[in-house]
Amino acid sequence: MTAAAVGLSHSPLIGKNDPAPEVVAAVEDAVGTARAFVRAFDPDLVVLYAPDHYNGFFYKEMPPFCLATEARSVGDFGSAAGPVSVDGDAARALARGVLDRGVDLTVSARMTVDHGFVQPLEVLFGGIEEIPVVPVFVNGVAAPFGPVSRVRALGTALGEAAAALDRRVLFIGSGGLSHDPPVPTLDGAPPRVADALIEGHPPTPEQRARGEQRVIRAGRDYAAGSTTMLPLNPTWDRQVLDTLEDGRLAEVDGWSVEWMAAEGGGSAHEVRTWIAAFASLAATGPYRTTSRFYAPVPEWIAGFAVATAEPEPSSAQ
Repeated sequence: MTAAAVGLSHSPLIGKNDPAPEVVAAVEDAVGTARAFVRAFDPDLVVLYAPDHYNGFFYKEMPPFCLATEARSVGDFGSAAGPVSVDGDAARALARGVLDRGVDLTVSARMTVDHGFVQPLEVLFGGIEEIPVVPVFVNGVAAPFGPVSRVRALGTALGEAAAALDRRVLFIGSGGLSHDPPVPTLDGAPPRVADALIEGHPPTPEQRARGEQRVIRAGRDYAAGSTTMLPLNPTWDRQVLDTLEDGRLAEVDGWSVEWMAAEGGGSAHEVRTWIAAFASLAATGPYRTTSRFYAPVPEWIAGFAVATAEPEPSSAQ
C-alpha cells in the first residue's frame, strides 16, 4: 500500500460570510496546494474521518466513531446532497481489520453525512461521487467524549488494516481547530431541543433554512466581537499542528477532554479527525509534512488549517 494524508478544516460559512479578500486568497492558495498534492499522489481510495453536526448522529445512539459501508449526504449549507461513492468492499474489509486489532468500531450500513464529510470531497475532488470513499464518523460535538488515545488507536488500527488492501490510500481529517460555534448541547437543553438532539427529527426545508441563517448571523456577530463564544486560539491551534507535523502523536494521549475544550472551544474536539488521519499515515511508517497553512478566521468561526503529509522517502522505498 502507498499512503498519504491531508488535514483540511471545514466551515459552513465559507462563501456565506467571508473574511477579507486577501485571507480568502491565502486559503484558496493553500487549498490549491493540497489539491495539487492529491492529484500527484493519485489515490484510488479515500478514508475520510469527519464529524457530524446533528444531521446523521443523535443521542439516541451516539458512538465515539462509526465506519460506513454506504452513505448519503443531507446537503446542508449548500453542500451536495445524495449518495456518496462508498467502496463497500473496502469499508467492510477495513471494519474487520479494525475490530481484529481490538478497537471497538460501530458500522453503519446507511450513514447520513453532512458538510463535514462533503466539503473535503468537493474541495479536493470536485464532488461526492468522484473517488471511492470509506467514511469514518468521529464524534467531535456531542459530549461526553472518550479519551483521545482511543482515537489514535482507531487511526492506527485502520492504517494497519488499510496496508493489507494494496491500494493507494489517502487519509483525510476534516475538522476545524479552535472554534466554539453555536452548536446545541443536550445538557440543560429545553425539552423540545433535547428531543430533537436525541431522536433526530429531520428538519423541514424551512426549519433547516432558518437554522442555517442563525449560524450565518452568529458568524457575523463573532467577527464583529459581539458574542459570548470563546475566541479563536492560534497558540493552541499551532500546538496541535506542531504535534502532528513532528509526528509526536503519542503526546495526544495526555490531552484531556476538559483541556481541549478550555483551550479550543466547544467544537475543538473536531481535531480528533486530524489525529486519526495522521495516526493512520504513521501506521504505515515515518512521515513528513509537505505543506502547512493556518489562519484564524473569525468570519468562519474557525481556526482554519490545511496540511499535507507523505511517507519519508526511505519509508516509501
